[in-house]
Amino acid sequence: MRKKIPSFAEVLRAAQKARKAGKTIVATNGCFDILHVGHIRNLAAAKALGDILIVGINSDASVRKNKGPSRPIVSERERAEMLAALESVDYVFIFKEKTPFNWIKKIKPHIHVKGGGKDVLAHPDFPAQEKVLKAIKARFVLLPHAEGKSTTRLIAKIARKK
Repeated sequence: MRKKIPSFAEVLRAAQKARKAGKTIVATNGCFDILHVGHIRNLAAAKALGDILIVGINSDASVRKNKGPSRPIVSERERAEMLAALESVDYVFIFKEKTPFNWIKKIKPHIHVKGGGKDVLAHPDFPAQEKVLKAIKARFVLLPHAEGKSTTRLIAKIARKK
């Protein structure tokens, strides 16, 4: 499983090797804090679009910037290990920035996938992400939201049970 969580430099080399071999590179990103069935379904759907699936996960610090001081619930290392255990995921790496734009520019996936339905399109960072994808000629695929499945909902449900 450790080989599925290499350094970013190794992920970049793997992407370059895959591209030279004519393989389709798919990338996605997110916090993946409290892994749930919506994540699993979206990762499987993302993998089905290409040959290699690269997942960038937000570092603990960037999750706090994006989600607030009470998050993440699960540490970055544990989140990476859980994702690496999934058959659909080829590589996982942790990124420190608030957005994935810098690493997307470097990896240059053929396809970038996001789950969460139309909420993603309304996010303030989406126009900048769309611009990055256009510049590298990557296709954007928006997967539907898994109805009722979200980390925020799980946290709220757990809090109510206390």
